[in-house]
Amino acid sequence: MDDKKFTTTSGIEIKDVYTTAPQNPELPGQFPFTRGIQKDMYRGRLWTMRQYAGFSTAEESNKRYHYLLAQGTMGLSVAFDLPTQIGYDSDDDMAEGEVGKVGVAIDSLKDIETLFDGIELQKITTSMTINATASILLAMYIALAKKQGADLRQISGTIQNDILKEYAARGTYIYPPKPSMRIITDIFEYCSKELPKWNTISISGYHIREAGSTAVQELAFTLANGKAYLNAALQKGLDINVFAKRLSFFFNCHNNFFEEIAKFRAARRMWANIVKGLGATDEKAMMLRFHTQTGGSTLTAQQPLNNVMRVANQALAAVLGGTQSLHTNGYDEALSLPTEAAAKIALRTQQVIAFESGVTDTVDPLAGSYFVESLTNEIEAAATIYIDKIEVMGGSVNAIENGYIQQEIANAAYQYQKEVESGERVIVGVNKFAQKEEDFDEVFNIDESIRAIQIEKLKQLKAGRNNGAVEAALNDLKKAAQGSENLMPFILLAVEEYATLGEIANCLREVFGEY
Repeated sequence: MDDKKFTTTSGIEIKDVYTTAPQNPELPGQFPFTRGIQKDMYRGRLWTMRQYAGFSTAEESNKRYHYLLAQGTMGLSVAFDLPTQIGYDSDDDMAEGEVGKVGVAIDSLKDIETLFDGIELQKITTSMTINATASILLAMYIALAKKQGADLRQISGTIQNDILKEYAARGTYIYPPKPSMRIITDIFEYCSKELPKWNTISISGYHIREAGSTAVQELAFTLANGKAYLNAALQKGLDINVFAKRLSFFFNCHNNFFEEIAKFRAARRMWANIVKGLGATDEKAMMLRFHTQTGGSTLTAQQPLNNVMRVANQALAAVLGGTQSLHTNGYDEALSLPTEAAAKIALRTQQVIAFESGVTDTVDPLAGSYFVESLTNEIEAAATIYIDKIEVMGGSVNAIENGYIQQEIANAAYQYQKEVESGERVIVGVNKFAQKEEDFDEVFNIDESIRAIQIEKLKQLKAGRNNGAVEAALNDLKKAAQGSENLMPFILLAVEEYATLGEIANCLREVFGEY
């Protein structure tokens, strides 16, 4: 008998055979939702097929959105460039070399008007991957919806707005943790009254995993952050049965097929128990709803067409795990932003799974599998150990300020890389079945002239707006930030006067400082 040890990426040992499943009379659509949040899941309604897109100028991104909508995408997902994410206008010295590169450049409400030209906001859902400046981008979206005459109570979508994982894994923060948490709870409070269908946060494990965590760490740190947001909202006096319904999650789906499925099942059960433990009585508030993106860090620049198979494998795991929304990566994303051809194949991958595979015909088709049920329990147990440790430290904010979460992720990333380099972990086309690289010429390039275009737009904006009204709106925002009023109405007023993203972020920097 070969005594080689098989483990998941989180180090959970896999037995050669499983002969019993844990006794589990759980049903889909019932607490603790291990088997799915709806009793009929995809028999009733498919997941939302999103394609994450945004690059260059608002005009160029608008063309891509119309293309994706024509191909059958069901919701938009906006990528913003780095200056937009960290509160700098395109004409700021800090923005040089980054304008329009990893997402679309948004400097003011004018850009948002162009970005969604010809798209009725009330008829689609929009997800925005934005954190430190989430309040400003949400205000711009609200301002445009108002201009379109939309009923704000019907507007639906999601802002990521998850600042804790920025400190732990990604780095696009502006202000220190405590004022950042204030802005987030202001958004919770404002939207619960004004935009009741808006998901006010998408608590993100995705970037924790991209930074090198294991599946268990992704689950544990994400739910620990979620718990921190619940506690912050409770301290503000918000009703957990109301605001917890508007929290959503964003997970990564990696290569280890069964580990990922078990991770999603464990996540629902754990979150339901966490929310119930904090006093929720409405089962809808205990449901973990999540968006999934296939694993960007799993894509290889070598033999890029192999990524088509990786993405299909990950997408199928996300569907079998019960996701509410899914983005599939383009096969060329290790080389550039996705080309139209790659974006279309990625979307078609979801459509083939939905309409041809048969996996959507029954709810939680892997329930009762000896292996899947055991692995779900083992992942839950391993993640709970981390969450309990973080709780002893005083919660996620303290664990991040102490560097604990960052260090755990770094250790896991180092271990993974060591395994790849030793050949112990096989990456097809990289450390096994490699070949002399042929040039892959279908890459998507962003022209450096975009910054000049955005700077010109900013000049025209500032010449044409009422600068006195802008100054007054920014002064009012500054006073509100110095006090304890909810900041959202003040940010919205500034946006409607065409104050720029950088002007609003700088106004808050003056009060809160930078981290």
